[in-house]
Amino acid sequence: MLVMQHLNKQFGSIRAVHEFNLTVEAGEIVVLMGPSGCGKSTTIRTINRLVEPDQGVILLDDADILAIGPDELQQVRKRIGFVFQHFNLIGRLSAMENVMLGLVMGGMDRETARSKAAEALGKVGMQQQLDRLPAELSGGQQQRVGIARALAYEPELMLWDEPTASLDPILVREVLVVMEELARYRASTMIVVTHELSFALRVADRIVLMDKGSIVEEGKPSQVFVNPASDIGRKYKELIEYQMNTSAQSLYGGGPSRK
Repeated sequence: MLVMQHLNKQFGSIRAVHEFNLTVEAGEIVVLMGPSGCGKSTTIRTINRLVEPDQGVILLDDADILAIGPDELQQVRKRIGFVFQHFNLIGRLSAMENVMLGLVMGGMDRETARSKAAEALGKVGMQQQLDRLPAELSGGQQQRVGIARALAYEPELMLWDEPTASLDPILVREVLVVMEELARYRASTMIVVTHELSFALRVADRIVLMDKGSIVEEGKPSQVFVNPASDIGRKYKELIEYQMNTSAQSLYGGGPSRK
């Protein structure tokens, strides 16, 4: 479905993406992980040209996204849902109106747009908050509106750019539950940039680890996190083991001794 070849992007002296190559099959859920600043967000933003790469090829169903003009790009973007770190909702519009806006601006009649928006908001559990303004919603609810806005286009490909990064820890689970539910139905191919290890372990078909703009390791979660081949993979394995040990100590009342 999606092929990225020899992708490169540089910001001044900073090499954000270097010789990035990735193929994603239809229906696959790929989780992109790595340390902050390793190029994950820049990479997925090149797919719908929110960031223009310096070099490379991006094929969506054999169509070269980097070779098309503005009108064709607008049509391609309707096939690609994007969920941002920040909610980017318009404060004076209700949840329903925020989801409808892009559909109406794209030429859809208001009644059809309203129907599709209501359906999308229902999928993320927001059917009781259709008329609420963003200021009347929690951070988790605002992000769910952002997810519904992307879902309303019924995209073939969903891109998630650290969708829980702007949330308080108590609200993170609320959004992850929605993401896991959507992943279970596999209505779209998904590429997810996240630091949420538990989500990656439960949902990903494939983990892609990045460092310094390049892929350093990829494979099934059971492979990458159990028998890693890269330094980044070994650090994630250590983190998982630490979290498991900490949870066990908490469960059984143990913990480090103090003298």
